[in-house]
Amino acid sequence: MTLRVMLIDDHPVVRAGLRAVLNSFDDMEVVAEAADGNAEVPDGVDVVVSDIQMPGASGIDLTRRLVAAGGPPVLILTTYDTQADVVEAVEAGAMGYLLKDAPEDELHDAVVQASKRTRVLSPQVANVLADRLVNPDSALSVREIELLRALQTGASNREISEQLFISQATVKTHLIHIYSKLGVDNRTAAVEQARQRRII
Repeated sequence: MTLRVMLIDDHPVVRAGLRAVLNSFDDMEVVAEAADGNAEVPDGVDVVVSDIQMPGASGIDLTRRLVAAGGPPVLILTTYDTQADVVEAVEAGAMGYLLKDAPEDELHDAVVQASKRTRVLSPQVANVLADRLVNPDSALSVREIELLRALQTGASNREISEQLFISQATVKTHLIHIYSKLGVDNRTAAVEQARQRRII
């Protein structure tokens, strides 16, 4: 059986390279391509291999859409290995999360496993999730990570509350928890610490 793969990445050169690699495998064929997560996925696609951050809809948006529609499984293939991206992708329902520097045989195995709806994570990504499990008290929630991402743009408490549809009082509560978990006492230090820990 030949697996029919769709590639979604906003860099044409990257897509060309991935197409060449995947088409070199006897059991795979790239049948469709797109530059962002808004693309329609043709019938008959077995696996969607998508980047995570792209103009327009992201790989996370695409994953949520396909999961909700009962579409083909998504394998995230990206350069981003922050805790925020990994957790968001897994919670969205991605069947796999692989980094673009993965060896060809690892990529082949990941596509095959994703097609069987067996979750597959690169070693680095698995370590990110393991750290959350080993240190649950210091692990930031998805909402806290969203707030940190807003913080790094310089958004005020009011702007954050509007972006996340929560009250300013809730923003302050989240900030207290974030500061405590990261061992800091201000917004700038929180963002810096989160970057150092590869949280954002």
